[in-house]
Amino acid sequence: MLQLNAKLRSLIAKLWDRFWSGGISNPLSAIEQITYLLFMKQIDELDTKREQDAEFTGDTFTSRFVGDYFLPHDKARAAELAKPKPGETAAEKKAREQELKRLAIDKSTLRWSHFRQLPAAEMLPHVQQRVFPFIKDLGDSGNFTQHMANAVFLIPSANLLQGAVTIIEEIFVEIERDARESGHLHQDIQGDVYEMLLNEISSAGKNGQFRTPRHIIKLISELVKPQLGHRICDPACGTAGFLLDAYHYIVTQLARQKAKKGQTYPPDEDGFIRTSLSGLLTPNNKHVLEQGLHGYDFDSTMVRLALMNLMMHGIDNPRVDYQDTLSKGFTEEGDYDIVMANPPFTGSIDKGDINESLKLNTTKTELLFTERIFTLLKMGGTAGIIIPQGVLFGASGAFVEARKKLVEEAELKAVIALPSGVFKPYAGVATAILVFTRGGKTQHTWFYNLENDGLSLDDKRQRIQGSELPEVVALWNARDPKKEMGDRKAKHFFVPVQEIREKNYDLSFNRYHEAEHDETEYEEPQVILAKLKDLEDKIQKGIAELEGILG
Repeated sequence: MLQLNAKLRSLIAKLWDRFWSGGISNPLSAIEQITYLLFMKQIDELDTKREQDAEFTGDTFTSRFVGDYFLPHDKARAAELAKPKPGETAAEKKAREQELKRLAIDKSTLRWSHFRQLPAAEMLPHVQQRVFPFIKDLGDSGNFTQHMANAVFLIPSANLLQGAVTIIEEIFVEIERDARESGHLHQDIQGDVYEMLLNEISSAGKNGQFRTPRHIIKLISELVKPQLGHRICDPACGTAGFLLDAYHYIVTQLARQKAKKGQTYPPDEDGFIRTSLSGLLTPNNKHVLEQGLHGYDFDSTMVRLALMNLMMHGIDNPRVDYQDTLSKGFTEEGDYDIVMANPPFTGSIDKGDINESLKLNTTKTELLFTERIFTLLKMGGTAGIIIPQGVLFGASGAFVEARKKLVEEAELKAVIALPSGVFKPYAGVATAILVFTRGGKTQHTWFYNLENDGLSLDDKRQRIQGSELPEVVALWNARDPKKEMGDRKAKHFFVPVQEIREKNYDLSFNRYHEAEHDETEYEEPQVILAKLKDLEDKIQKGIAELEGILG
């Protein structure tokens, strides 16, 4: 995880300070502007890599940066100028072609690798007036362009832009070094940088959103096992971390299926196997995979960040939309094979805005999202979601009804309690992972109490030994109710559904866990009193001796 890299943290802090001192003090505005620059950098690198891969394999590839680009307000005029006019003279033809040439922008000049070398005074107007409109126009479908329409380039000065470009170059050098030395095959670059920026926001005492730690996202992917052809959804996607890992999980499974005999992929520092060999995808597989990823968020800035994040990782047609999935305007139901989410924990929604399909009598978003995720699943579809642990044992009617729905109308497969420090330094709330399949029948639910996620549970979240994450996955894949039903003193066990019903659908681990108490043998009271009397005699004797010396 890049946030553990001290040099990278220093560079991110330096970048943040530069934007702050440069006049962009709103945290989310700063993150968005930085993301635009990261996007420009990553799209250039991705395009170059694809070009090199195509040369190596002999495939055809058309670069995004080949040909001419016309600014949006020039497109209609350029289309008109491109058509020869009947009966035009040679002079008129030359004038028409010269005007067309004047409007045309050579796409190769829009690459990061080109404009980063420009003097500061030239770089700002070039990026502001040419490169930024170009990246807003990217995307093979209208989705990206639609959501980027209101994006604004706010970097006000040439020095701020040039300084930011220089720092981002250093960040990418450090990311590549870190990935090479730690054995990572891919990095959620924008997500890691975003998380580091949020850390800066948190330490500065400002409010900000926080993303789900990537190792927890990977764990959920391993639990729900998304497959090629699945429709996958995150109804509160933020920067699209869940969708991105679902993509990499599926690519990894396909790569392992095609691997030569004896070929293996080493696990990363979190103990999971992920590859970035998306170049091995056939065009059809790539299309099917991209068509299956769907995200929603009610923050338009988050939608733009998510779209850019997915495109930076080679997903050409990301499907992320601006939508409040709890509101009356959201109509999708029963559409998805997999839902992976970490919906907002706190807050309430106005009762009049709640979608009529949500039946829980509550305005609490953590409960409404649990029901919404249930309704998004197809029959037989599986969800892996993070919820605050209060949802597991809350005694009010809506809490009980939410849990009852998961037990009685789905197969509640697992409740995995996470330590309270997982979301530090942004939040200290204790959380849990729920895994359930809609339409299944709950017979037994697997409980696991995770104590070590591989990072310290303080605000520093430093790497430590003994991560249980690989163990959780191994035990999950080998779980057997017949073998794990009896021992309630272990950190994992099954609980039969009838017992859950009898305990008012309480799903907290400690409700069913039997704590082991060491038996302590105490001496008889008479013996203890004799010892105290002997001690008192010794103290009195010592006092008498001391008085004799002083007397």
